[in-house]
Amino acid sequence: MVYLLILVFVIALLFGPQWWAQYTFRRYDKPLDRLQGTGGELARHLLDRFGMQDVRVEKGEPGSDHYDPADRVVNLSPGNYDHKSLTAIAVAAHEVGHAIQHHRNEPLLAWRTRLIIFANAIQKFGVSVFIVMPVVTALTRAPVLGGFLFLVGISTMLTATLVHLVTLPVETDASFKKALPILEQGYVEEKDLPKVKSILRAAALTYLAASLSSLLNLWRWIAILKR
Repeated sequence: MVYLLILVFVIALLFGPQWWAQYTFRRYDKPLDRLQGTGGELARHLLDRFGMQDVRVEKGEPGSDHYDPADRVVNLSPGNYDHKSLTAIAVAAHEVGHAIQHHRNEPLLAWRTRLIIFANAIQKFGVSVFIVMPVVTALTRAPVLGGFLFLVGISTMLTATLVHLVTLPVETDASFKKALPILEQGYVEEKDLPKVKSILRAAALTYLAASLSSLLNLWRWIAILKR
């Protein structure tokens, strides 16, 4: 019974934020004629309003909502680009919030960008360690060395996940210090603000959800190595 409860807790921890975020996005994705435009139109309007005419707005694949500081592109999934829904405009405003961070040279976004590069590099190193570990152990016939490499691999992948987690302030800033104050300026009706806040909270947590789910990669490697 205890193991079952632990398993339920772990599953809820890993997938709960992601499920809740997706549920929130779907819940408020209904078309609303009272909105002034689609997510794509709002993103373009806000970028022009804040002097970022050089930043493009593009329609990407489903689930591809993000701001790319290298290419200066606000990328929105088809639904958020084309629809006039609370989800579409909230997500669009959130991604424009990241563009504003970049435009103003705010240290938060630059800090996150550096951390992501570091996290990706260290995670690739961890995968390489797991790949070579059985070979090194077999050639050297030194279980201690294999155990050391195993700990190194786990440590690097956990470090990568933790690095992603500490970037959450960048997401909350984009949602609640950038997007929300903008949307409160007449872009949504007052009765819709509680819903918009829920969507912006979900948008901020999608990065957290992705970071937690990345722990599954670690479990997969452990399962493979146990075979």
